[in-house]
Amino acid sequence: MKVLLAEVNVSEGRNIGLIEEMKSALMEGAVLRLLEVNSDKDHNRTVFTYSGEPEEVLEGTKRLAAKAIELIDMTKHTGAHPRMGAVDVVPFIPARDVTQEEALEVARAFGTFLGSLGVPVYYYEEAATKPERKSLVDIRRGEYESFPEKMTKDEWRPDEGPFEFVPKSGATVTGVRFPLVAFNVNLRTDDLAAAKQIVKAVRAATGGYQNVRAIALEIPDKKMVQISMNLTQYQKTPIHRVFETIKSETESRGILIADTELVGPVPVMALEDMMKFYLRCYSFNMEQLY
Repeated sequence: MKVLLAEVNVSEGRNIGLIEEMKSALMEGAVLRLLEVNSDKDHNRTVFTYSGEPEEVLEGTKRLAAKAIELIDMTKHTGAHPRMGAVDVVPFIPARDVTQEEALEVARAFGTFLGSLGVPVYYYEEAATKPERKSLVDIRRGEYESFPEKMTKDEWRPDEGPFEFVPKSGATVTGVRFPLVAFNVNLRTDDLAAAKQIVKAVRAATGGYQNVRAIALEIPDKKMVQISMNLTQYQKTPIHRVFETIKSETESRGILIADTELVGPVPVMALEDMMKFYLRCYSFNMEQLY
């Protein structure tokens, strides 16, 4: 059985009713495995993670996106997490017996569909049509509020959909990527400036680890700040290495780590290095898992 994974990020994490409507649209008549629905009120964002046969994943993603576009009004959206649209980013990840080209076909079919609904769509990562569009960070820089100006410049012509700013839906990024690890570290402080300094120690763009994207976010309800990260190549930059660096940086500032979060599914191989590092269980074999 071919298995394709999708992680659909939508800009709604507070209204449970709307989230349930989107979930119902996704699963309506579908043969999909719903792995997780992760909603964050501070981020005001929900990540739907599911897998299945490529065609089933494509059709489910179409239903989910259409419902999100119907329900979410970006002119009223606020939240700590960077965003540019109601359906913000839609990565497709080959999981089992799915080639990159097959996944690209799904991503492009989805982009064409969403564009037909009047949403500007940009392809990123392996689906990127231009080198400068490979990175999500580069496309989303300036967030939703920057798009009225961006959409007046020819270099921001979308790959699908209208070449104009759409206030209600914003814009969407979709493509194919390697399985990443979404890893957050919550700090027992509300000092955002300190968190930004810690981010510089791990983020690739500021001299940290090549395969780490990171930002510092406020969590007002908890009176804490968060180091929110995507580890884009966990095999090259393992979770424990990033965590130990953050721990060192926080300790040098007298800041405690409250807890951590692994958001969405985690490739089991990403946990092997943590097992060996923290338990010193060097003879551990992944076949021992059941």
